[in-house]
Amino acid sequence: MTAVVLVHGLYHRPAHFALVAERLRTAGTEVLAPELHRGSLAADTAAVQAVVDSLPDPPTVLGHSYGGSVITGLRGVGHLVYLAAFVPDVGESAAGLGGASPQLQDAIDLEPDGSTSLHPGRAADTLYGDCPEPLAAWAVGLLRAQAPGCGRGIPEHHSWKHTPSTYVVCGQDRALDPVLQRRMASRCTDARVWQTGHCPFVGRPGLVIELLQELLAAAPDQPGGGCATAP
Repeated sequence: MTAVVLVHGLYHRPAHFALVAERLRTAGTEVLAPELHRGSLAADTAAVQAVVDSLPDPPTVLGHSYGGSVITGLRGVGHLVYLAAFVPDVGESAAGLGGASPQLQDAIDLEPDGSTSLHPGRAADTLYGDCPEPLAAWAVGLLRAQAPGCGRGIPEHHSWKHTPSTYVVCGQDRALDPVLQRRMASRCTDARVWQTGHCPFVGRPGLVIELLQELLAAAPDQPGGGCATAP
C-alpha cells in the first residue's frame, strides 16, 4: 500500500484534514499532511516534493483548492486527486484561472502586514456552509492568515499531463465556481461530482476516505511498500 499525502489550500492547515487522516490511519493507511504557508507556490511545492521524495513508493496525493497548483508541480506521484482544486496548464496560475468567487473575496480581510485573513462569519458560510455548525466552527477556528502572492504562482512542471488523475467537482461550492471546476476537470483522467460545499473533508469526510481507499486498492503492487508517518 502506498502512502497518502494530503495538501491543503489557502488559509487552511493540515489539521483541517484530521477527520480524514484519523480514519485512514485507523484503517491501516499511512497519511502525511505537510504544512504549506512557505511564502510562495515554489516554496510550497518544494516542501511537498520533499515529503514525496522521502517515500519508498509513489504516493497518492490529494490537493484541495490552491493545493491543486501545488500538486501540479510535483514529480514522482502515483495518482493525483484534485478536490475542488486548480489544475493549471503552462503559464497559468490559480488567480489567472478565476481564483476566488465573489463570495469568498467578500470574506477576505487585509491585514496591516500585507497578509490576508478570512472573516470568521463569512468564512463559515462560504467554506463550510453545508457542514453542521459545530464542525464549521471548529474548521473556522483553525484558519490562519495567508501571505500574499501564492495564488499568482505558476507551476514549473505539470504532472497531470503524464500522471493518472481524478478531479472531484464540488457541486455546491461557494468558494470556487463549479463551472470552472468542470472545465478544469476535463484536463484530468477521471472526474466525479459530489453535491458538497468547498471542503468535504470537513462536512463529508467519508466521501474523501472512500475515494482514496478506492484509488489505493486499484494502484498496482509496488515493491518496498512501506510508508512514512505524517509530521
